[in-house]
Amino acid sequence: MKQVMIVRTDLKMGKGKMAAQCCHAAIGAYKRADKDKIRKWENEAYAKVVLKVPSLECLLEIRNMAQAKGIAYYLVTDAGRTQIPESTITVLGLGPDEDDVLEEITGELKLL
Repeated sequence: MKQVMIVRTDLKMGKGKMAAQCCHAAIGAYKRADKDKIRKWENEAYAKVVLKVPSLECLLEIRNMAQAKGIAYYLVTDAGRTQIPESTITVLGLGPDEDDVLEEITGELKLL
Protein backbone atom coordinates (compact mmCIF):
# COMPACT_ATOMS: atom_id res chain seq x y z
CA MET A 1 0.00 0.00 0.00
CA LYS A 2 1.18 3.50 -0.75
CA GLN A 3 0.12 7.00 -1.58
CA VAL A 4 1.52 8.84 -4.60
CA MET A 5 1.90 12.55 -5.23
CA ILE A 6 2.65 13.66 -8.81
CA VAL A 7 4.17 17.13 -9.29
CA ARG A 8 4.20 19.26 -12.42
CA THR A 9 7.79 20.27 -13.13
CA ASP A 10 6.88 22.81 -15.82
CA LEU A 11 5.71 25.21 -13.09
CA LYS A 12 9.22 25.55 -11.61
CA MET A 13 7.85 25.72 -8.05
CA GLY A 14 10.26 26.25 -5.19
CA LYS A 15 10.94 23.36 -2.82
CA GLY A 16 8.73 24.75 -0.08
CA LYS A 17 5.88 25.37 -2.50
CA MET A 18 6.15 21.82 -3.84
CA ALA A 19 6.15 20.41 -0.31
CA ALA A 20 3.02 22.38 0.62
CA GLN A 21 1.23 21.36 -2.57
CA CYS A 22 2.11 17.69 -1.96
CA CYS A 23 0.68 17.98 1.55
CA HIS A 24 -2.58 19.33 0.12
CA ALA A 25 -2.65 16.44 -2.37
CA ALA A 26 -1.94 13.82 0.29
CA ILE A 27 -4.68 15.04 2.61
CA GLY A 28 -7.19 15.52 -0.20
CA ALA A 29 -6.70 12.02 -1.63
CA TYR A 30 -6.69 10.48 1.86
CA LYS A 31 -10.08 12.04 2.62
CA ARG A 32 -11.52 10.47 -0.55
CA ALA A 33 -9.97 7.02 -0.15
CA ASP A 34 -11.80 3.85 0.77
CA LYS A 35 -11.76 3.38 4.56
CA ASP A 36 -10.58 -0.25 4.31
CA LYS A 37 -7.63 0.84 2.15
CA ILE A 38 -6.81 3.60 4.63
CA ARG A 39 -6.79 1.13 7.52
CA LYS A 40 -4.55 -1.28 5.62
CA TRP A 41 -2.16 1.55 4.68
CA GLU A 42 -2.11 2.81 8.27
CA ASN A 43 -1.25 -0.69 9.51
CA GLU A 44 1.70 -0.82 7.17
CA ALA A 45 4.39 1.85 6.75
CA TYR A 46 2.30 4.83 5.51
CA ALA A 47 4.42 4.72 2.34
CA LYS A 48 4.39 7.87 0.21
CA VAL A 49 6.12 8.47 -3.12
CA VAL A 50 6.58 11.76 -4.98
CA LEU A 51 6.87 11.54 -8.76
CA LYS A 52 7.07 14.12 -11.53
CA VAL A 53 5.43 14.92 -14.85
CA PRO A 54 6.42 17.60 -17.37
CA SER A 55 2.99 19.11 -18.03
CA LEU A 56 -0.64 19.57 -17.08
CA GLU A 57 -1.66 17.29 -19.96
CA CYS A 58 0.37 14.42 -18.51
CA LEU A 59 -1.06 15.03 -15.05
CA LEU A 60 -4.63 15.00 -16.33
CA GLU A 61 -4.01 11.84 -18.34
CA ILE A 62 -2.91 10.07 -15.16
CA ARG A 63 -5.92 11.48 -13.30
CA ASN A 64 -8.20 10.06 -15.99
CA MET A 65 -6.58 6.63 -15.67
CA ALA A 66 -6.94 6.76 -11.88
CA GLN A 67 -10.58 7.75 -12.18
CA ALA A 68 -11.25 4.87 -14.59
CA LYS A 69 -9.67 2.40 -12.14
CA GLY A 70 -11.56 3.75 -9.14
CA ILE A 71 -8.43 5.07 -7.41
CA ALA A 72 -9.04 7.90 -4.95
CA TYR A 73 -7.45 11.10 -6.24
CA TYR A 74 -7.22 14.80 -5.53
CA LEU A 75 -6.09 17.57 -7.87
CA VAL A 76 -4.55 20.54 -6.08
CA THR A 77 -5.60 23.91 -7.50
CA ASP A 78 -3.46 26.75 -6.18
CA ALA A 79 -5.02 29.80 -4.55
CA GLY A 80 -2.51 32.12 -6.24
CA ARG A 81 -1.17 33.83 -3.12
CA THR A 82 2.53 33.19 -3.75
CA GLN A 83 4.47 31.73 -6.71
CA ILE A 84 1.75 30.34 -8.94
CA PRO A 85 -1.21 32.07 -10.65
CA GLU A 86 -4.64 31.44 -9.13
CA SER A 87 -6.44 28.28 -10.30
CA THR A 88 -3.26 26.56 -11.52
CA ILE A 89 -3.35 22.78 -11.06
CA THR A 90 -0.07 21.82 -9.40
CA VAL A 91 -0.13 18.29 -7.95
CA LEU A 92 -2.19 15.10 -8.22
CA GLY A 93 -2.54 12.93 -5.12
CA LEU A 94 -3.44 9.25 -5.51
CA GLY A 95 -4.51 6.74 -2.90
CA PRO A 96 -3.62 5.17 -0.62
CA ASP A 97 -4.09 2.07 -2.72
CA GLU A 98 -2.38 -1.21 -3.55
CA ASP A 99 1.14 -0.85 -4.95
CA ASP A 100 0.42 -2.85 -8.11
CA VAL A 101 -2.73 -0.84 -8.87
CA LEU A 102 -0.83 2.46 -8.62
CA GLU A 103 2.17 1.07 -10.52
CA GLU A 104 -0.07 0.35 -13.52
CA ILE A 105 -0.59 4.08 -14.08
CA THR A 106 2.55 5.60 -12.50
CA GLY A 107 5.21 2.94 -13.12
CA GLU A 108 6.85 4.86 -15.95
CA LEU A 109 7.19 8.12 -13.99
CA LYS A 110 10.45 9.25 -12.39
CA LEU A 111 10.95 10.23 -8.76
CA LEU A 112 11.01 13.95 -8.13
